[in-house]
Amino acid sequence: MKAISTSKAPGAIGPYSQAIRVGNLVYTSGQLPLNPATGAFPEGGIKEQTQQSLNNVKAILEEAGLTMKNVVKTTVFLADMNDFAAMNEVYAQFFCEPFPARSAVAVKTLPKNALVEIEVVAAE
Repeated sequence: MKAISTSKAPGAIGPYSQAIRVGNLVYTSGQLPLNPATGAFPEGGIKEQTQQSLNNVKAILEEAGLTMKNVVKTTVFLADMNDFAAMNEVYAQFFCEPFPARSAVAVKTLPKNALVEIEVVAAE
């Protein structure tokens, strides 16, 4: 087991790693839409936040030597399921066929009142 860490994604602010590699799998922690340089959410709404969350995922995977094409499973946490269609528009720009398996759930509240948080599992 090996921790993956990059300054190109928000640093862990608690007792967790940005990602963990176990064998040929990489599990990322949920990525909030925080800009790693500023620590702030992007201006705008769900589309901008989805883009930033997925950029953070991408940066972590790149640190692990992987790309978004290696993603086999995603979990999308939404503060409001009414944002699903808008999130999905941006999400579709990051993945190609065969698309990863996905779960998308609405949750009561996300850290820092984010609109979205995304975690992935990727395989070499």
